[in-house]
Amino acid sequence: MQSRHAWLCGVVIAGWVLAGCSRQAPPPAAMAVPVTVTRAVARDMPIVVAAPGTVEAINAVAVKSLVEGQLLESLVQDGADVQAGQLMFRIDPRPAQAALQQAEAALAKDRATLEQARSQVERYRDVAAKGYVSADQMEQYRTNLGVAQAAVKLDEANVEAARLSLDYTRIRAPISGRLGRIQIRPGNLVKANDANALVVINQIEPIYVNFALPGSHVGRVLAAQQAGPLAVRANVIGVAQPLQGRLAFVDNTVDSATGTIRLRGEFANDGHALWPGQLVSVELTLGHDAHAVVLPDKAVQNGPQGSYVYRVQDDRRAQMRAVSVARVQAGLAVIDSGVAAGDLVVLDGQSRVHDGSALRFEETAPAATTDGAP
Repeated sequence: MQSRHAWLCGVVIAGWVLAGCSRQAPPPAAMAVPVTVTRAVARDMPIVVAAPGTVEAINAVAVKSLVEGQLLESLVQDGADVQAGQLMFRIDPRPAQAALQQAEAALAKDRATLEQARSQVERYRDVAAKGYVSADQMEQYRTNLGVAQAAVKLDEANVEAARLSLDYTRIRAPISGRLGRIQIRPGNLVKANDANALVVINQIEPIYVNFALPGSHVGRVLAAQQAGPLAVRANVIGVAQPLQGRLAFVDNTVDSATGTIRLRGEFANDGHALWPGQLVSVELTLGHDAHAVVLPDKAVQNGPQGSYVYRVQDDRRAQMRAVSVARVQAGLAVIDSGVAAGDLVVLDGQSRVHDGSALRFEETAPAATTDGAP
């Protein structure tokens, strides 16, 4: 009796086990993917084209001596700032002073001769009219007067040239700017218009930045100029804020070899952040999009079919959306289509997201505001 009871219990337990094994466990609930999202916004965005640029001095002068002599004194230092007309060098003036004195002495002599010739003509004019002096003699007196007058004019020119040579012994800055390295030191002999300059002065305030754009931009640049002066910004390594300038020049031809057109920006450069020969990054503003849809550029992904984003639907699930990106500027992507202002978009964590994924997120600040416009 006990063995039969045990057998029945075993059958019941085996039935329960088999029944439990025949049931399928319910699928686990899908885990929500943690992501960061942001909201697309509409804002005013400048239309900017960028290019590398080279800084160039507006004016550069190689200072040379116009007279020969010994350099006595240098009144400036390497790298000094100078103003137009400032005295920089002195050359031994004694030879020029002696030449001036000689010219002045010759002028005084010839002026005395001129007075004598003039008095002779005055004295014999009336006598010659009465026939007491021959016509040939009177003509000689007039010739002597003309020769004396010409000699005085020549002497006056020689005196002026000697004074100019004496003034050239004091070399002044022809423009305002920054000096380079002084090439000839006091005590050395300098020659007139020597191949080696005493020093080079670069005008750096204001200053130019030269850059080039593809020839396809010519129409846009010229059309934008019709609306007013175009803003140019220069980004300099080590300078926190971009420098502001204006477009000063557009070349009249596209370079057929490179397919580019040369442009030039002018900058006040009162802080001397721009230096001749320096390489900078240039941004030219051609206009503005008044209501551009903007996202942080890292929200936009690239796939085999092009650019896309993950838009957050009302049920907090991800929806893959193809987007058309007009341009990326200052870390912001300007969206032509695919996303509307106000849409929530996945900003970070896309690697764990696929189309239809449940999302768990906190919203970050919008992509940008008008106050943060570049």
